[in-house]
Amino acid sequence: MKLIIQIPCYNEENTLPEVVRDLPKELPGVDVIEYLIIDDGSSDKTVQIARELGVHHVLSLGTNRGLAFAFLAGIERCLDLGADIIVNTDGDNQYDGHCIGDLIQPVVEGKLDIVIGARPIENIKHFSWLKKKLQRVGSRVVRQFSGTNIPDTTSGFRAYSARAAMRLHVFNRYTYTLETIIQAGHMNIGIGHVPIKINPKTRESRLISSIPKYISRSMAIIIRSYITYKPLRTFLYCSLVPAVIGVGLCVRFLYYFITSHTAGGHVQSLILAAILLIIAFNLLTLGVLADLISANRRLIQEALYNTRKQKHKKDMAGGDS
Repeated sequence: MKLIIQIPCYNEENTLPEVVRDLPKELPGVDVIEYLIIDDGSSDKTVQIARELGVHHVLSLGTNRGLAFAFLAGIERCLDLGADIIVNTDGDNQYDGHCIGDLIQPVVEGKLDIVIGARPIENIKHFSWLKKKLQRVGSRVVRQFSGTNIPDTTSGFRAYSARAAMRLHVFNRYTYTLETIIQAGHMNIGIGHVPIKINPKTRESRLISSIPKYISRSMAIIIRSYITYKPLRTFLYCSLVPAVIGVGLCVRFLYYFITSHTAGGHVQSLILAAILLIIAFNLLTLGVLADLISANRRLIQEALYNTRKQKHKKDMAGGDS
């Protein structure tokens, strides 16, 4: 069994030596362990240091493409290299590399396909009260939208089986953390979590430049991801609001028409009701169309998965020969 630990990096020359130093050299149930650095357009000596540290593979993206793109590019490269298990960790030395054994254990045993390292949020001293609150609320929202039980949905310390990695699709270019959990939940991929330890803070987060911006982007990703996998339900819920109000106005119009035998003073309500019902019908129609597109997307994803699986088998066979 081959494990590849991937580390997306953008100007991490100061912290990368500590990250690599704590990575495991051997683990129970794993025959080969290799490291992959994804250089996301670093302008410092990240790549040079990675090679000096003896990192097995370096994938250079050329320019800064963003965390989500770097993560997905790393996953593709790990699959090409014949990985059976892929671990993703950060280049800022946030996560304790000694926890990788615990992280991959459910995957090695075949119990789960994705394992998220859950940080002890309440005990992290450099997290402000607001950040801890946002972490709790945000994770609760993602759990509701994904149908999973992950307590720390923004953790980037993760293990993936090759089977799960082949099914991954990240459509946004901001972060992969939220979208992949929602995706796993709706694609019935076995996903769980284990507690992990973290290291002292080394630098400010580059992903969170401002709280309001991070919240707005995260909510957009959550909503878009949910719509991608549950379009009919989403548009049905949206259509209920104008539909209920419109029906209510129609009933009101009929009530006054029957009781007073005149509807002259309530024609405006009838017009508004008609507009609302038309809006509801259009939303429902959009939902049906989106559901048909979603079905087509699932077929394309399944075809892509089968292509990746066949390619992975060929890569494994080539590596064994």
